[in-house]
Amino acid sequence: MDGVAFGLFLLAIGFSIMGYFIGKGLQNFSRPDKGHNYNLLIKESDLKFYLNVSQGEVEDLLHKYPNPPKVELKGTNYYLYNQLMDWLSSNDLPTK
Repeated sequence: MDGVAFGLFLLAIGFSIMGYFIGKGLQNFSRPDKGHNYNLLIKESDLKFYLNVSQGEVEDLLHKYPNPPKVELKGTNYYLYNQLMDWLSSNDLPTK
């Protein structure tokens, strides 16, 4: 095998490997895996930015529904973003 033929052979192998990995990536393109959700901790004072509401509306929400999923560390309440969004979008919110 001369140098040009060997180079073309390596190029063909490279393209086949590239096609394999692109195909594997496209398999989950339309339905991403939910297992890769990151647990973002949000301070109670920063909820207004993530929920896109005013501070008064956040206080009203927490007063009306006092048991959202949260973690308390050293007296500061933190909310897991994914759990909070699931809790807010569920129909299981207690009503008064």
